[in-house]
Amino acid sequence: MGYLGNHLATVVTGVFAAVLTGLWPIFVDFAPILNFVFIICVPITWFLTFTCWISQKSTDYMHKHAPAHAHNEKKSLSNLQTIQTTTTGNQVSLSEIKQVQGELSAELSSLKESVKLKDSEIERLNQEISNLQTLVQIESLKTELANLKMLASKHNSKK
Repeated sequence: MGYLGNHLATVVTGVFAAVLTGLWPIFVDFAPILNFVFIICVPITWFLTFTCWISQKSTDYMHKHAPAHAHNEKKSLSNLQTIQTTTTGNQVSLSEIKQVQGELSAELSSLKESVKLKDSEIERLNQEISNLQTLVQIESLKTELANLKMLASKHNSKK
């Protein structure tokens, strides 16, 4: 939790604001420019103190009321049989992901024959296919392969 319950920034800023507020009456007659400086600095430091306090309260509230599974979302596929996507709530099983990986690998190998892709690009796509874990990644890779197919058809139609 940290020192002072993670309110260290609030305490430091508050002490600085209190010191400035305490020094203001002492230096008010010392120089007219110092009065102007204190008029500007004291409200700003108290505002910063309030901002630190309210942001820490918000952070504390969010961490106390966060769902218990929030930190367990990034587990590997080998440990999970089913992954639930957070946006749609759809269930994706490990076998479905393996099936999509196989389909995407087949599409990539057929594209490799029809288009002269760089070996590094093909290796990158193969790596992405093997690391698929979510529906978003699957859809992103399908879009990329569709774009490559479109380029391949344009390339073949020019010949």
